[in-house]
Amino acid sequence: MKKTFRLVCFYAGLVLLWDALYKLRIWPPYVFPSPGEVLTALRQGFVDHTFWIGLAVSLKRVLAGYAISVVVGVVLGFLIASSSLIADTLGSLVMSLQSLPSICWLPLAVLWFGLSEKAIVFVVIMGSLLAVTMDTSLGIRHIPTIYLMAGRNLGARGHRMFFHVLVPASLPHLVSGLKHGWAFAWRSLISGEMIFVSLGLGQLLIMGRDLNDMSQVIAVMFLIMAIGYVVDRVIFDRLEHRMQAKWGLAQTA
Repeated sequence: MKKTFRLVCFYAGLVLLWDALYKLRIWPPYVFPSPGEVLTALRQGFVDHTFWIGLAVSLKRVLAGYAISVVVGVVLGFLIASSSLIADTLGSLVMSLQSLPSICWLPLAVLWFGLSEKAIVFVVIMGSLLAVTMDTSLGIRHIPTIYLMAGRNLGARGHRMFFHVLVPASLPHLVSGLKHGWAFAWRSLISGEMIFVSLGLGQLLIMGRDLNDMSQVIAVMFLIMAIGYVVDRVIFDRLEHRMQAKWGLAQTA
């Protein structure tokens, strides 16, 4: 209850500050709209289904790219962690590629796939894949040796060792990797959609800019932040708390 009160006071203060700056007329209204104008744009976008369509298209793209990056990233992470040769070669490449902003992949994606859905999904995959791979590899490397010894003493070999020891023991790091991968995938998606005209939230941002409709731009920005926040809090935070509780890592008050 105390946390909720703090959040309400904080965001209420931000809105009041925003409204005060608007009334000072430091910037023209079309550049710096009021909270009421942004709220109207947000409501109108849902009433005429513009935001619903953009949201559906964007979620379809990000889920497709994210699913592929999770499957491939987990496999690559386990391979890198299981072999020093792969870690020194492929692992170093993955680590180097992490320094590239995901938007750097878009020119390559356009040349390979053209101005299509595949190009945007490719950017999403490359934005998310590396984070999932590295966190998965890190999770495997941080498994206590005693777990592996206990598994071998109990007869775990091959796929049994993999599914009954390695996967459960690395879940805390794996969930963290999935969380980071989602964040990168969501950012990569919006960046990709903003480069060329296509349905989606990124297109709505560019459309608002081209029409000098800053109310729509800010409304779409709020929608993008809301989706990211909900997925992070509702899905990944709950998974992390369950993993921490299961493995005795949860903090006690």
